[in-house]
Amino acid sequence: MPHPARLPVALIQMSCSSDPAKNLRKAIQQISKAAHRGAKLVCLPELFRSLYFCQKQDYACFDLAEPIPGPTTKVLAATAKKHKVTLVSSLFEKRTGGLYHNTAVVFGPNGKTLGIYRKMHIPDDPGFNEKFYFTPGDTGFEPIDTPVGKLGVLVCWDQWYPEAARLMALRGAQILIYPTAIGWARGEKKDVCDTQRGAWQTIQRSHAIANGLFVLSINRTGWEKDLNFWGSSFVSNPFGRVMAEASPGREEIIHASLDLKETTSTRQHWPFLRDRRVDAYGGLDQRFLNS
Repeated sequence: MPHPARLPVALIQMSCSSDPAKNLRKAIQQISKAAHRGAKLVCLPELFRSLYFCQKQDYACFDLAEPIPGPTTKVLAATAKKHKVTLVSSLFEKRTGGLYHNTAVVFGPNGKTLGIYRKMHIPDDPGFNEKFYFTPGDTGFEPIDTPVGKLGVLVCWDQWYPEAARLMALRGAQILIYPTAIGWARGEKKDVCDTQRGAWQTIQRSHAIANGLFVLSINRTGWEKDLNFWGSSFVSNPFGRVMAEASPGREEIIHASLDLKETTSTRQHWPFLRDRRVDAYGGLDQRFLNS
């Protein structure tokens, strides 16, 4: 597909409620606002349709899952077509009983589904019981070609893995996109909270620098039971500079204009891909090498 040289993007940072219909209506309203301000690529946070149900292990939460295609993808596809935007969304996918994924779906401005990505890295931490719900993805790290560029869509916990970002870059991604649901546990000290959020942004900026790509990270915000989602959605350029950043505690839409030619110029000045020692990286496909 031909891609624009300069791309207006919008990241929708929103809080979520226990009412899926209300959350979907809010998302549609925010997509409309972003499009009216000129955005051609709009991104939603991880699992925006519900509260972050993975704080607990509850079989009833499987009722939140939907097939793809399904009712929500139908609404999102129509919204993308109405506003002529490329839309990155995040859904709880039901493939069949007992087989569920945390799945990103990308819609084109014609309303067609351009591709999906199923979250590959699944966390299992206090408050983040995702292994109870999600089967690890089977789509691999393949960019999705869209009218606005090749999108390397990854999801939340994938943020911490340089291998995922690198493989997307090596396969031609121009932008890395991370729909996210991450926050602080109730009672954590401020310095710990600040350190965690700083590490979260630093690792993603490092992916931008190491691969010479733009990075879009879209988080939810607000208290949900024992987690305070820290917002702070941001856009980084290929040099790691934060171009736009949301607040920790407020719903907002952040906008940025990406000059996609920066990828070429940045890689020319910092030719990390040229200097990779591909002959010396044996072992990266192993869990651990020291016994």
